Amino acid sequence: MFQALAKASATLGPRAAGWVRTMASHQLLVAPPKALLKPLSVPTRLLLGPGPANLPPRTMAAGGLQVIGPMHKEMYQIMDEIKEGIQYLFQTRNPLTLVISGSGHCALEAALINVLEPGDSFLVGVNGIWGQRAADIGERLGARVHPMTKDPGGHFTLQEVEEGLAQHKPVLLFLTHGESSSGVLQPLDGFGELCHRYKCLLLVDSVASVGGTPLYMDQQGIDILYSSSQKVLNAPPGTSFLSFSDPAKNKIYSRKKKPSSFYLDIKYLANFWGCDGQPRMYHHTPPVISLYSLREGLALLAEQALRLPTVTTVAVPAGYDWRDIVSYLIDRFGIEIMGGLGPSTGKVLRIGLMGCNATRENVDLVIEALREALQHCPKKKL
Repeated sequence: MFQALAKASATLGPRAAGWVRTMASHQLLVAPPKALLKPLSVPTRLLLGPGPANLPPRTMAAGGLQVIGPMHKEMYQIMDEIKEGIQYLFQTRNPLTLVISGSGHCALEAALINVLEPGDSFLVGVNGIWGQRAADIGERLGARVHPMTKDPGGHFTLQEVEEGLAQHKPVLLFLTHGESSSGVLQPLDGFGELCHRYKCLLLVDSVASVGGTPLYMDQQGIDILYSSSQKVLNAPPGTSFLSFSDPAKNKIYSRKKKPSSFYLDIKYLANFWGCDGQPRMYHHTPPVISLYSLREGLALLAEQALRLPTVTTVAVPAGYDWRDIVSYLIDRFGIEIMGGLGPSTGKVLRIGLMGCNATRENVDLVIEALREALQHCPKKKL
């Protein structure tokens, strides 16, 4: 490396040459990690958990393309194509539709940081870990958080939500469409209309559901909808996306104070993603390669239409330790499934059939693997 730098220094001038000499003359206190001197080794796994899912060849090929600058016109074109793909996926015409350089959790934070102000009333449907986290974030933002709590496996009815709306008069209601920690699909028809009757915005988490079960943002009256890349879209983890209705946009743009995060400020991100009709300004350097892959995931979904439901939860059979079953499938079959999460920990197995992994062959394979695991894993006497 230093030889290459020395050659480059002749071109870069005396200042660079001096820098090379200084670096080369100091003894390194930390040796190069031995592990990094070996080729990267990644096991081959069939990912049938709640996410991430395996990447199809087209998406993997996109990940091998060369980086271009985030302000290049070609990059803007890719970003615009991604926006159109999200609008199709969400079934929305919202101009304020964009990508967050972060996981689905980051999209949740972006939504709450921009919409909620200190003292706002925030009604949260808590029937798993994502409702718990939405409530936690709301408290950190100084909102008056009102949880509606259900045991894992339960969902919320229109009557229950209306009671909460009437009592707490919130500016925002949070519901999880696909609660991946328990495998519950929350019905959404009628909730948007109900919220608007009480002058409340509806925020929906669709990370584990969108693309795998019907969802119609505009028709169902959803004001803020977010999801992420690594599940049904079969793209690498690390990017998420969200869309805002006009009433949600008005709430954000009429804030009394700036949101607490510069990185997640939707006004800046809206400009960066070409949502406000103004010349684009630099905000941050996005994960360019991940955006290539996200674009291809959206393209594959557009070609194949909507797919199968995503996460199925199975009660852990009495007497078995879920960790033994999960480990057996990994070691014997190279299949990844997951145990419960949050309030469902230790109670269920979570099996995901997402995007290109949603095949009859994989269903048969995981059923056979589970059957064999139950025959070989230790079972305690009840």
